[in-house]
Amino acid sequence: MSRPEVVVHRDGELLAAATAARLVTSLVDAQAARGSASLVLTGGRTGIAVLEHLRATPARDAVDWSRVDLYWGDERFLPSGHPERNETQAREALLDHVPVPAERVHVMEPSDGRFGDDPEAAAAAYADVLAAAAGPDGPVPSFDVCLLGVGEEGHVASIFPESPAVREQERPVVAVRDCPKPPPTRVSLTLPAIRAAREVWLITTGAAKAAAVATGLTDENEVQLPAARARGLRRTLWLLDVAAAAEVPYPATP
Repeated sequence: MSRPEVVVHRDGELLAAATAARLVTSLVDAQAARGSASLVLTGGRTGIAVLEHLRATPARDAVDWSRVDLYWGDERFLPSGHPERNETQAREALLDHVPVPAERVHVMEPSDGRFGDDPEAAAAAYADVLAAAAGPDGPVPSFDVCLLGVGEEGHVASIFPESPAVREQERPVVAVRDCPKPPPTRVSLTLPAIRAAREVWLITTGAAKAAAVATGLTDENEVQLPAARARGLRRTLWLLDVAAAAEVPYPATP
């Protein structure tokens, strides 16, 4: 796994815009190198702001959206179209505005989908989707970029400290019940699946995240702070605003 790098921006708005620009370059480079690109999306205020900035920039057209596969790091187990689903927010922010083929948008099943109110079945089905995309190199694709938010207590995706999900080492996707943040039921990639990505970008803002950021950069105890072990194979970027970086223990990458 790669060692973390830190990039600090003045505020959350600039962070979202800069991350969108960085993402365009990464997707174009991946398509030039391998013919297609794969991206794991995240929800949350900053994650969706990145997609809104990507929608707004003319540079988005440098990406061949017909050759991008989109996945999610986690999803709130709610009915299809629910405004709190990450998928719904991502579609409104970007996906409904770019020519990405429907078959390349790999959503996690909703609570009114094929498996009804059974998040374990939804998680197993998403694991099958990932395995099919990975082929013989499975169980998950080598995502080009995996976007992640970071919670105040250091969670990523829906992997919370001291939870069964953070201890999972075999399955790439799990159901998460009794989540400490609403809604209580979710579906999430696990840390082993996240660590299959070529690059992992942890994006977070605000002073309330500063302690988790500092700990995540200095402590590798994933059970206590899952973000600490969310690493990419080739690169791990912590993309922060000044407030979130207030306790960073070493100089930021220029």
